[in-house]
Amino acid sequence: MWIARLIGNMLAVSLALAWGVAAAETLTLRRAAEAALAGNPDMAASQARVAQAEAGSRQADGARLPRVAVSLNATHTNDPLAAFGLKLGQERIGAADFNPIIRLNDPSSINNLNTRVEVTAPVYSGGQISARQDEARAYARAARDGDLAARQSVLLDVLEAYHGVHLARANLRVSEQAQAAATEYARAAANLHKQGMAVRSDVLSARVNLENARLRVSEARRHEATALDRLKLLMGRTLADSVEVGDEARLKLPEGGMESLREQALATHPGLRALRAQVEAAQSATLAARGAKLPQVNVMARQDWNDNTLGFDASSYTLGGSVSWNLFDGGYNNAAIDRAQAARMEQAARLRQAEDGVVFRLTEARRRALEAEERLAAREEAAREAEEVQRLTKLRYENGVTTLVDLLSAQTLLDRARADLASARFDLSVSRGQVLHAAGLLDLDQL
Repeated sequence: MWIARLIGNMLAVSLALAWGVAAAETLTLRRAAEAALAGNPDMAASQARVAQAEAGSRQADGARLPRVAVSLNATHTNDPLAAFGLKLGQERIGAADFNPIIRLNDPSSINNLNTRVEVTAPVYSGGQISARQDEARAYARAARDGDLAARQSVLLDVLEAYHGVHLARANLRVSEQAQAAATEYARAAANLHKQGMAVRSDVLSARVNLENARLRVSEARRHEATALDRLKLLMGRTLADSVEVGDEARLKLPEGGMESLREQALATHPGLRALRAQVEAAQSATLAARGAKLPQVNVMARQDWNDNTLGFDASSYTLGGSVSWNLFDGGYNNAAIDRAQAARMEQAARLRQAEDGVVFRLTEARRRALEAEERLAAREEAAREAEEVQRLTKLRYENGVTTLVDLLSAQTLLDRARADLASARFDLSVSRGQVLHAAGLLDLDQL
């Protein structure tokens, strides 16, 4: 029995250790992004749009190929004309069917099973089929580029959420440091009051400051939980899942000056490529509408078998072709052409607007990124100076040289400097990601 208990305890310890290792596993920014691309609902919807567009392209290609139809039709009738024709189709007409003549006017009921194989094929469609193929292929390209743009948007959201967790935790550390300082101030004020070196109001003020610091810690913890929940949702996880983040990621700005970056964005931005493909699709739709005004040529080949039971005894074939030309339709096709041209003009206008928007967002994002670098250096220096101010003010207060108001003001200055430093680090990381996103260059390799 003791051996069994020993083995059971060892297994329990092993499972506990394994669980501890699994629970301690953290997500890097890249792994969080990979999880979001795999589980985010926006990506699932985007990939579904790609699948629809590609299926539409295959459907348009299929319109050029012949159609093969197989049918089986059953008929039971005593209609004189139909009965005679069906019997003739079965190759069973004889001299007795014409004598007496009353048999032609009042025939017996007849059964007929018609087995048919029919092949139809378009020969000329006025360019409509080719235009619809080009339109569908353009929409497929637009969907694929749109999917890439959606991926980049998800990556930016993950980047902001991931660093948002770090920002929330940095603010939590600031709040906890402020609470620790407030606790120390309350203790110091109480001791100085006992020694007759501080008034009663200093003690009360220190206690009020301590309670406010505790509330700020509680608020910071809520913000941390909210930031983690946002990251979970982006990754397609439930809020009950346990998620931990790793170290902050430092992105780099794209190389080259603003002019080269702008040219690259206009040429390769997936959102712009998707809009250009939509303009091409609208142009192809215009050509298809024009093709409806031209002649349409089709051919047909058919093989029939007719019998009063299922069989292939009486066979016949039919070959045919048709040429149709809609010479007047009340202006329907002209209106369709005008509508398609207006749609193309709308897409072209949206493309121009999007190009201007990309240039503006890229320029503004790069400005913010450069500003964020300067702000971070300034905030680091301000935090160091605020720490020194707080240290000197605390010494002066403990020696009875200054008031508690001055000490609390110095601590408030330090808390604000630390919070500003955390925000500056967040802004730097996110602003660089926004530059990459605005340029259409954000991908997993940069995370």
